[in-house]
Amino acid sequence: MSENIELVCSHCQGLNRAPKARLEEGPRCGKCQAPLLSGQVVDLTAATFDNFINKNGLPVVVNFWASWCGHCRNFRPVYENAAAQLQYQARLVQVESEEEAALIRRFAVKGMPTHILFRDGREVARQSGAMPLAAFTQWLGQHL
Repeated sequence: MSENIELVCSHCQGLNRAPKARLEEGPRCGKCQAPLLSGQVVDLTAATFDNFINKNGLPVVVNFWASWCGHCRNFRPVYENAAAQLQYQARLVQVESEEEAALIRRFAVKGMPTHILFRDGREVARQSGAMPLAAFTQWLGQHL
């Protein structure tokens, strides 16, 4: 019997179950039919953050960034590449600091960009600063 994993839909926030062994087959949301694992970075807000972080069966990596931050803008393609490469191992999301200042304060984010890895709703690792794709995926690999 295959172990099921829960996945939150990034479009409708619906909670779905999918067999962990069949994630690469492209599960779709039972509510809105959107792909659950698209390989794209998901934008979170204060309204969607807790549900997404706490209810996903895969680890969730949050990139706290700012539109005015040059390092954040330079890191964006790296983060998007990592989301595509790791789509079956982790959910990569982002939070814009100016739009979601309450989340920045809640997690005591001091520098931009800051990446926090959550597993089962708990912070397990944190890294600040932009980095090349190889260094970023190596950091993630140590904690996934």
